[in-house]
Amino acid sequence: MKNNKLYPWVVVGLLWVVALLNYLDRQMLSTMRDSMQIDIVELQKAEAFGVLMAIFLYIYGFMSPVAGVIADRVNRKWLIVISLFVWSAVTYGMGMATNYNQLLVLRAIMGVSEALYIPAGLALIADYHTGRTRSLAIGIHMTGLYMGQALGGFGATVAASYGWHSAFHWFGIVGIIYAVILSVLLHEKKSDMVTGTTVPIKLSFLKSLSTLFSMTAFWVILFYFAAPSLPGWATKNWLPTLFADNLGIPMAQAGPLSTITIAASSFVGVIVGGLWSDRWVQKNIRGRVFTSAIGLGFTIPSLILLGMGDTFIAIVGAAVLFGLGFGIFDANNMPILCQFVPPRLRATAYGFMNMMGVFAGAAVTQVLGKFKDEGLFGGGFAMLALIVAAALILQLLTLRPKTIDYIDEQNK
Repeated sequence: MKNNKLYPWVVVGLLWVVALLNYLDRQMLSTMRDSMQIDIVELQKAEAFGVLMAIFLYIYGFMSPVAGVIADRVNRKWLIVISLFVWSAVTYGMGMATNYNQLLVLRAIMGVSEALYIPAGLALIADYHTGRTRSLAIGIHMTGLYMGQALGGFGATVAASYGWHSAFHWFGIVGIIYAVILSVLLHEKKSDMVTGTTVPIKLSFLKSLSTLFSMTAFWVILFYFAAPSLPGWATKNWLPTLFADNLGIPMAQAGPLSTITIAASSFVGVIVGGLWSDRWVQKNIRGRVFTSAIGLGFTIPSLILLGMGDTFIAIVGAAVLFGLGFGIFDANNMPILCQFVPPRLRATAYGFMNMMGVFAGAAVTQVLGKFKDEGLFGGGFAMLALIVAAALILQLLTLRPKTIDYIDEQNK
């Protein structure tokens, strides 16, 4: 199967399910607070809930560069399979938790195991898909993340009907079973199959860091990736609460409504952004940069509306616009990185990008928790638009790639 011409798309399909489970297992907690706080009283305080969400992000962030370095040096198939198995087992274990400290420990372990996936998964897809299909392939994979985010919104619904313990148990079992299936169907892509040359010598850890951080473009990419991650993670972790508060509806309804709205519009965004970028870059080397910038531009007015709106049309419309723009942006992060960084450093580079984005997300998750307790919740969302605008300007002024795919140009 791995030599079949269609197998690169099979890889996208296989990893799509992993991406779905990756986000579903982490996201479902954000909508289950109402059910869980009955048994775990610490969760009645918004700041304590924010800490529980943030501990995952801090551990996930610290592990992301390590995960990238590992992914550039080991068989990525087995790294992905083991990662999926562990975080699914942790999800099952969360259904057995009886106190707040146990939840904190399990969320920390989940942060370690889930961090191992994204750099390895995206680097594997980038190796299987070159310039003409790369953004679309990455974009389709990202729809798995959004679908997981959407299904995570039903955590509150399942918890309300069957109990939060059962919700964690069943989603964990599904992931464990799929890890076994993936171990049979997923195959590694060797570097020499990509470039037609010999497999490059792996750089040492220090040499990898020196090479990456000597690139001015990589510093810019780090900031432009991190800044939009602030509202990106804010919507993942707090949008159900924003919908419930501003629309005056119970969390069992706000959870699915908010996550499905964002996921559906992001789904459209990554497909449109992927197709658009893959065509534009064939005519203009900065096509991916421009496509990403347009996506970021959509999120700016949407954040203001999310924070200030108080009607169904305003808030849901803002969520749709945000999802569309963020999806266009999301589909082009790894493809833009591939224009500046060679294959043997891409997982490492994306690991550092992920770390910056996640740390930004962890910080905003806690800050918005405090804003919520102080009655400043909506204003906090609106202020994020200023940071995104700064990232957009920096991106357009500085990111000027010289080739569609860095390694292709280097091996001519």
